[in-house]
Formats: sequence, C-alpha cells, structure tokens
Amino acid sequence: MKCTHSLTATALAILVSSGSLRSQEQSPQIPVGSLSAYPTIVQTGTHPTLTWSVTVPEAVEDIVDIEGPGTLVPKRDVIMDVRILGAGVTASTYYRPGFIFVPTECQINVNGSGYNPIFYGTNNDVNPNEIVYTKKVEEGEEVNFGSRYYYNYSWGPWFSTTNSNGNVVALRNGDTPPTTTPMHYAPTIETFIRPYLGEDGKIKIGPRDVLYLMELTHTNPNHSGFDLQDMALLVTFYDQVAEESTDASGSSESGGDGSSQSEASSGDDGDSSAEKRRKKRKRGRRRR
Repeated sequence: MKCTHSLTATALAILVSSGSLRSQEQSPQIPVGSLSAYPTIVQTGTHPTLTWSVTVPEAVEDIVDIEGPGTLVPKRDVIMDVRILGAGVTASTYYRPGFIFVPTECQINVNGSGYNPIFYGTNNDVNPNEIVYTKKVEEGEEVNFGSRYYYNYSWGPWFSTTNSNGNVVALRNGDTPPTTTPMHYAPTIETFIRPYLGEDGKIKIGPRDVLYLMELTHTNPNHSGFDLQDMALLVTFYDQVAEESTDASGSSESGGDGSSQSEASSGDDGDSSAEKRRKKRKRGRRRR
C-alpha cells in the first residue's frame, strides 16, 4: 500500500474508457491517399496521366519537442488542448473506514507567464472528456505543467516538468511507463490505465497526444508506492481551426441547390452579398 504519513494513492477509479477519447477525429495511423487516371480509357500504346495524393501521419515529435523532464516546445504554431484524466491521491480517515480522495491541483505555465491553475478537485471531480485548457501556442513557446495535493490544511510538495526528478513523466505513443512494477502486470493500476496501454505494456494514445503521469507522494522511484498515478493529464495538438462562414441561424453560405450564392449588389444600401457574408459570424472545427 502506498502512503505518505496517512496518505495513499489508489487506482484512479474513473478514467475514461478506451472508446470515448478514441472517438475523436485523429490523423491517420498509416499513410492514406487517392489515385486517379485520366483518361480512364486509352488506346494501345498510349498512357493515361496519373494523379495521386498521399497523407503521411505525423507523430507528436514532428510537431513539438519534449525537453528535459517534460517541457513542451512547439515547432510551429499549434492549438493545444488539455484534459485531466485522473487525480488519485487519497487519505485514510479516523471517522470512517477506507480512504477519501484528496484535493489535487494542476497548473500550467505557457512561455514563462507564470503557473496558473487549470484544475483543482478530487478524482470525483474529474471529467476526462472535458477540455480544461485550450490555447494557440506559438512556435518556440515553452509549456510546462506542475501539480500538488492539499491535505490537513497544507499543501504537499510541488512537482513540475522542469524539476520533477522522475516524479513527472511525459509519454508518447509507444513509450513504456517507467514504474517499479510494469503497469500492465499490476492489477490495481491496470483497471484505470488499461485504455492507454497496449498488450505489450506500452502507451497507446493518439499520434499527436502527450500523456503526463505524476507521482506526488513519493520521491524514491524504487518504492513500491511510486506508481505515477497521482495526477494524469492528456495534451493534444491541432494544426489549425478550419472555419466555415454561417449566418445567424447556423445555415451555410451555399444556396439550396448546393451552388454558391451570387455576389451581386444588394440594392440601395450599397452592401454586396460578399460584404454581408464577411459580416456573418464564423464557426470553427479543430483539424488534427
């Protein structure tokens, strides 16, 4: 059993199932594309013109550098989403058997602006599908994370991606979690991290994801309680937001037959259809 004084860290009970996060739009896992020929029928001795397009999947290391224990440095301007997956610090109590979850805080520091809280609560407050922080991060800006727990009217030690001494690790798809007991062999851990582990015990997440696991109650990596499950968060990167113009009711700009609307002058007010469309609000969708 893992403990620091009366503190223990148990399995994160409510991490999202494998289907919910995997249902997000993701870049292809293998190269995909299309091939066309023109003309489709040719005479003997002639050759058609071939046109093809291939999309090669990017890995997160193609988009950001991971420096030191876990500092993220984008290689180009990207949109970053952060989700809290679990907060597993618990404490024993004298007034009832078992354990209670202890409030845990997670903070973010973008480009040296100082640490700002993005989550505070117990594991019961975690919603793995909720984006707790989103921001367009510019090329070269450093992104760091830190966390600590609150118990008995005081804060526990602070661990961050800049000075974690192994207490905070940043993992990519295919990495092996550096724990005393391999996670895929430990039943108490497997129950909550199974969605993010392959059969070989390696991390199984999206190609543009970074998974952070934090240990907040122990500093000795050889201790059986050093299991890197006190705070878990997922960082996802997108290239841009693809925008589509809409009117106030949410309908698109094309006509009922699917054709583009005319840009002729609209009358005495001197406003063209094109000008009106520029004034319409826009909605966006992340493209990974």
